[in-house]
Amino acid sequence: MFKYTLDNKRYHTLNYYFKNKFNSKVFKVSLNGGFTCPNLDGTLGYGGCIYCSKTGSGEFGGDIHEDLITQFNKVKSVTDKKWPNSKYIAYFQARTNTYAPVSVLKEKYEPLLKLDNVIGLSIATRADSITDECLDYLEDLNKRTYLIVELGLQTIHESTSNLINRCHTLEQFDDMVKKLRERNINVIVHIINGLPYETEEMMLDTVKHLNKLDIQGIKIHMLNIIKDTKLADMYNKDKFHILTKEEYIDIVIKQLELLRSEIVIHRITADPDPKELIEPTWLLKKFCLLNDIDKEMVKRNTYQGIKAK
Repeated sequence: MFKYTLDNKRYHTLNYYFKNKFNSKVFKVSLNGGFTCPNLDGTLGYGGCIYCSKTGSGEFGGDIHEDLITQFNKVKSVTDKKWPNSKYIAYFQARTNTYAPVSVLKEKYEPLLKLDNVIGLSIATRADSITDECLDYLEDLNKRTYLIVELGLQTIHESTSNLINRCHTLEQFDDMVKKLRERNINVIVHIINGLPYETEEMMLDTVKHLNKLDIQGIKIHMLNIIKDTKLADMYNKDKFHILTKEEYIDIVIKQLELLRSEIVIHRITADPDPKELIEPTWLLKKFCLLNDIDKEMVKRNTYQGIKAK
């Protein structure tokens, strides 16, 4: 059995990592802190990433019209009924959650750390949106609580990055990973498979690059085409290739083989809103997809890190 799992998976599961670290069930509670993005508000660009929904990829975050404590307690009240005495991580998910003065970040982050059984923060952001002052604050937070900084990369390829309107460079990303790790802050990276016109080789190259960096975890997503996005307009005009479920499974397994076994796999598929999803519809059967990945890894007799260098 692969050693970093509690349920016969062949990759380093988040459940294993949390149970091993905290000896408890740990839940991440998605929140909407009301942030924006530099490629949305005109600082670097307009419109945001072409795949982003109106919520800024925060479909399962809290209600932006409610304060953060209310958002958090709504989720916790449901979870506590099934798993009492669990521990929680407040997850700032929607948009760029360090894109504000540090004084604003403190107003949003600190109250959540005072709640019962909250053992940490997970902050989704961009490599170009963490100032030196913010780094100092994150370093302080990291000494007081369990901290994760989630950096959106999506791809290492400049042509794709320009196409999807990321508005930052790979050099900026690599530099920020280095700065965060110099302060011993855990770094989780988001990537997307199936971006328009990317080949399998390009997707594998993204993972090969990340495997050389000092990262602690990764989230692997399949591209979602969501209604009322620029990506949806592009797809309606061009009908670029969407990965089939079988193609996605094959690529994910090859990516896992390339990743060092100690890198935690925080996510291996996406959770699209069924009401908003255009393609691929096979994503709606999440657990079938996860099971199929497991079965194929057993069939191939492979596991995470088998080809890592």
